[in-house]
Amino acid sequence: MVLFIAMRLLSIIISGILIIAHTITGAFASILIGEEGIYTVEKGDTLGLIASKLGVEKKTLINDNQLEPKVILQPGTKLKVNTRKIVPKIVNDGIIINIPDRMLYFFKDGVLDSYYPLCLGMPVTQHGLYNIEWKTPEGRFKVTGKEKDPVWRVPKSIQLEMELNNKTVEEVVPPGKGNPLGRYAIRTSIPAFLIHETIWPTSIYRYSSHGCARMLPKHMEIFYPKVNKDIEGEIIYKPVKIAFIDNKKIYLEVHRDIYRKIKNFDDEALKEIERSGLSDKIDWEKAKRVISEKKGVAEDITDEEKIKIALQSKSIIGRISNYIKTLFNRDKTNKMYMQQRM
Repeated sequence: MVLFIAMRLLSIIISGILIIAHTITGAFASILIGEEGIYTVEKGDTLGLIASKLGVEKKTLINDNQLEPKVILQPGTKLKVNTRKIVPKIVNDGIIINIPDRMLYFFKDGVLDSYYPLCLGMPVTQHGLYNIEWKTPEGRFKVTGKEKDPVWRVPKSIQLEMELNNKTVEEVVPPGKGNPLGRYAIRTSIPAFLIHETIWPTSIYRYSSHGCARMLPKHMEIFYPKVNKDIEGEIIYKPVKIAFIDNKKIYLEVHRDIYRKIKNFDDEALKEIERSGLSDKIDWEKAKRVISEKKGVAEDITDEEKIKIALQSKSIIGRISNYIKTLFNRDKTNKMYMQQRM
């Protein structure tokens, strides 16, 4: 009887505590990449090229280092950079491309193998070209082939663009320095969508392609050998990402809604936080600032005091659980003793 009453009281207490600590005890699969650090300017570097190499916004580099937009960087100059990002989706094997953060994530054997900044499709509709859109498409795909030193067969829409811009119209571009596909191209099951090297390095981490995914030459040299035919991939559109790391830190990463797919974007970003189940553990002022700035960097929005309370609650739950086990074992022992006496 004593045990029954104790169990009832403790269950009521635990229910209250669980309301406070449910996210702490739950699993939250998140991967954080990149870091805050220092970049040393190399010969030939510009703000645009550094932004492309690191996968960060040029505007963020300027603001974080209090630079003039047209500054000429000297080799050896130290710049503060933040390349921290949240991996938007985890898979066992394959490719994930997230349009808003212009990144490709490659998974192998259940592990994030590598990741690379990209250039993706232009957000504007090209008027005069039958309102053709060159946005990068969403959806699942398979790698259907790989080509070293590819030939570029120019799509009709781009030929028309060449004509409208008074450029020489080309139907086929052979391998070489003038080929926009570079030295390596990976074909996919999505019509006209390729992942390829670029001959325009400063276009990386921008939206200036005709829909394909461009990659820096040094990155494509690494990525190309890793990819085999029939590897699966997915192109997603996730401008708001939230992560709970080590049950201690909550990070929020917000990008522009570049293709204007989401109505009332800032409100939807707040709802995304609420859907995560972490809304009672964050500093809402920090979160609103991150949403407003849309820097494309994962930033700490943890409310340290709320996390501390939740962790203490988790500890209390553990102690209560141990106490219940002790009561149960004691009651069981007493019953065995009474049965032996009878």
